[in-house]
Amino acid sequence: MTRLILKDARLLDGDNAPRRSTIIVCGDRIEAITEGPVSARPEDRVIALDGRTVMPGMILGHYHAAYWQEPTGKPLGLDAPPALVAVRAAANVRLALDCGFTGVISAGAPFAIDAALKAAIAEGTLIGPHIMAGSCEVSSTGHAADLSFPSYWKIGAKGAINRCDGPEDFRRAVREEVKDGAEIIKVFATGGHGTSDGTTWFGSEWAIAPEEFEMAVRTANERHVKVRAHLANRDAIMFALDLGVHIIDHGDGFDDQCIDRILERGAFLTPSLFFPKVMMTIAPGIPYTDAMKPDYEAMAAILPRANAAGVKLLIGDDYGATGCPHGRYAEELALYVNEIGIPALDVIRWATKNGAEAMGLGAVTGTLTPGKLADLVVVDGDPVTDITVLQDRKRLLAIFKEGNAVKDDLKVFE
Repeated sequence: MTRLILKDARLLDGDNAPRRSTIIVCGDRIEAITEGPVSARPEDRVIALDGRTVMPGMILGHYHAAYWQEPTGKPLGLDAPPALVAVRAAANVRLALDCGFTGVISAGAPFAIDAALKAAIAEGTLIGPHIMAGSCEVSSTGHAADLSFPSYWKIGAKGAINRCDGPEDFRRAVREEVKDGAEIIKVFATGGHGTSDGTTWFGSEWAIAPEEFEMAVRTANERHVKVRAHLANRDAIMFALDLGVHIIDHGDGFDDQCIDRILERGAFLTPSLFFPKVMMTIAPGIPYTDAMKPDYEAMAAILPRANAAGVKLLIGDDYGATGCPHGRYAEELALYVNEIGIPALDVIRWATKNGAEAMGLGAVTGTLTPGKLADLVVVDGDPVTDITVLQDRKRLLAIFKEGNAVKDDLKVFE
């Protein structure tokens, strides 16, 4: 079998400081990593990288494949026919892969699209990243997304929302989503983080009752799937962690007590500060963005402490929402490094090792280790000294998923 030998690479393995190494890929796996000489076989493909970076494929821990550009004034998920929504989602996951992200964890999608995308990729119909398939938004009547249409419209199709009221209805909704292929249930537990429209309720108040939340998590556990939750107040975060929620989305109100609790529980936090930063930049001084500022500043202040304490942080945000198109993913890494002051190596770990562990794939991807899948990116530059290099797709010289080249501009180095 032909092997790929990447000689003299700056190995950024997702866990340690970079070092010069040679990486040998055989089939879909990393066969070996060595700092010594390698004897190539006649059939091997040998690439002399001269210190260019080889790093793990990155993972978006909060991803909406079906989000699409500007608001339409239509109910969430019903802004276009389901077939068109699916085609858009397929284009978005391919774009994520082309940007160096070999995995995505869904934060919600309509029509069981994520499960369909995952099946299509597995059978070879589509080319795309590893996907942890998400559910519709599971929440109550009148929660933020449910306010996208008035009740007198009498809409029967649920779109991106599985609306339920009372514990037994939450049990039904979770079971229904799992039946449709969800591997992680998205619960909209509070408002906040840019969701309120100012007509029914404001800010970060509870959107569901504690007993509804408990039933959703319990049912997910019974069906062997994970739960992630939109949370924007401290008490809700603490309650969610005690329930065993897998991923805390946004986490506005996160404090030092939350740091202690999340470390005890082993959950993940996706702070998703890129979208609010973009909105505060493009539409400053309006009530919507003014409301984001204190939460943004509080999270920016505590993130360095959370990171230093060992909180398992993820990257990912509401790409596809207004002002935040798909494809800007690597800008988020630069935000955490250059504006919030997190070391670049740590943020890269969020995007690689932590993401893989959150997907349940830590044993097979997320770091460059012999025996793991050859999910890797070759970068013309050093992301540790300049994280912005990951924003330039021309400098992503090659992208491999399971040893298969999604992009390969390495011929000049042979």
